[in-house]
Amino acid sequence: MKQVLIAMLVAALGACATSSPDVVQRHEAQRLSQVQDGTILSVRPVVVDGSQSGLGAAAGGVIGGVAGSSVGGSRESVAVGVLGAVLGGVLGNAAERTATRENALEIVVQLRNGERQAIVQTMGSENLAPGDAVMLVTTDGKTRVTRAPAVVPAPRS
Repeated sequence: MKQVLIAMLVAALGACATSSPDVVQRHEAQRLSQVQDGTILSVRPVVVDGSQSGLGAAAGGVIGGVAGSSVGGSRESVAVGVLGAVLGGVLGNAAERTATRENALEIVVQLRNGERQAIVQTMGSENLAPGDAVMLVTTDGKTRVTRAPAVVPAPRS
């Protein structure tokens, strides 16, 4: 029973990762980022495929093997345990892939210099639409799109 709980915990923790534009990773904090201004040309929904790290398959295999080995007599329990481990591994892998899929947007932006960029990012709290003024913020090779703040001219003295 203890093995089953550990396997379930490992699988659950693997599904906690996020790639939300609203979440800044610790290593990105207090780093200078490059910012480019642009205008959104198009936005379309896409799906970021889930991960297959092997944790789901391993957890499913352990759970299936333990459950299967408790069935029948000694000969049957070995065979059913192996089948349970295989089936559990397949189901665990599928569960991990499904649990880590994310709805996202493909955002095409035209920069001020005329260059066009396309960025895929998971859904965030901002509703982005064609025509919106945005900023592309790049830190350590990762870019996110965020709405540009309204610029208020400085008062003249």
